Amino acid sequence: MASENVSKSVIDTHIHLVRGVSVMLDVDLAALYGVSPGALIQGVRRNRSRFPADFLFQLTNQELMNLKSQSVISSFGGKHGGRRHLNWAFTEQGVAMLSSVLRSVIAVRVNIEIMRAFVRLRRAGLVSAQVMSLVEDLSKRVDAHDAVITDIVESIRQIVEGPGSGRARPIGFTADLACDD
Repeated sequence: MASENVSKSVIDTHIHLVRGVSVMLDVDLAALYGVSPGALIQGVRRNRSRFPADFLFQLTNQELMNLKSQSVISSFGGKHGGRRHLNWAFTEQGVAMLSSVLRSVIAVRVNIEIMRAFVRLRRAGLVSAQVMSLVEDLSKRVDAHDAVITDIVESIRQIVEGPGSGRARPIGFTADLACDD
């Protein structure tokens, strides 16, 4: 899959939300960079000081199962006997740090596109938050207008029904109750 012109949509489909953080998996990055997952992880191990816990973490079995159930990962293994270790997840900073570990021309070009994908994702999140804020404001206005409209309808109803409607007995003096002198 490695290519000098990796499409934006291909990269975007490989960014996942795990532990509340946008990440890319080692297998996806390896495929994009045109290296084996083992070679990618070996490069990370040789430069471990460049990858603190907030740049890179290993998935748990449950996280891997969740991703698998979302059809992100087709299988645990493969025709070559599968992996011996759980997948690694690289945060945006971890992916950026990979560019210092993998120095091929393809890796540099792919890394630039990945960084752009993370920026697009962040911008989309900001736009989504702004839209939700506008929807909340609109909802508050509609609720306030509903209360005013309810009061107006009730006032109109009282005017149409006229005074005294709905009262059990009339107020005031009637001839039936008058005294005979």
